Amino acid sequence: MGTNIELPHPQWNCQLIIVLVEPQIEGNIGAVARCLRNFGLHELRILRHVGTFSEETRKRAKHAQSVLEDCKVFQDWDSCFDDVNLVIGTSGKREHGDKVFFRHFLLPAELGERLSQVDGKVAIVFGPEGMGLTQDELRSCDLMLTIPTWEGYPILNLSHTVAIVCYEWFQTLLPKVGNDRALPKTVHTERLLNPELKREIRRRSEEIANASDKREDQKISAADTLSRVILRGMPTDDEAHRLLGLLDEATKAMRDETD
Repeated sequence: MGTNIELPHPQWNCQLIIVLVEPQIEGNIGAVARCLRNFGLHELRILRHVGTFSEETRKRAKHAQSVLEDCKVFQDWDSCFDDVNLVIGTSGKREHGDKVFFRHFLLPAELGERLSQVDGKVAIVFGPEGMGLTQDELRSCDLMLTIPTWEGYPILNLSHTVAIVCYEWFQTLLPKVGNDRALPKTVHTERLLNPELKREIRRRSEEIANASDKREDQKISAADTLSRVILRGMPTDDEAHRLLGLLDEATKAMRDETD
């Protein structure tokens, strides 16, 4: 049966949003809603969905009907993430080697440690069952997240994936016992980057790549790599403004050199 006690939602420093992109199985939406409720979360967004929920979805959600009622539905990527400071894409399609593009993965346990002391909105994005996020969608994310499963069958069910991520996030509220949860902090974080500054970093990265003498396909890859490396460092607003100034100067210098 399970219980549903009316308690205030837990409070984190940052606001976590779970985003489902074009979910294919209605029951999974309900199961995901239940996962959020299980771990004290309540913000669910769905990208490219009709906006109404089937009886199967409602049944699978059980006591998490409030999550479905408050769920926001969007039809395009930009509007869904317009107010989000940090977008984290998930993928089970891990690539290997030094030259692959999507190789900078976080693990769920590390995610909570990195973001437990930051402010702003953080969206964790999950792709359609069986397909996952597209390459273009992954490029639009600031960080990548993967669950270390067995390589013989690495792709998890959608609701199971969300459950693992939400569980690890919830652990950041629990007191540490000795050093059991004392993971090393690999990034110094104070607050998350303003979404508009994030878009500016992407735009300026494209400008500096276009000013180079690389091939067109190489320019796209270079711009993606530059913006991703900068955003992975989670700069503050002040640091971002300084970086944008440097990118402008570098772009001008490269253009003057080719004129």
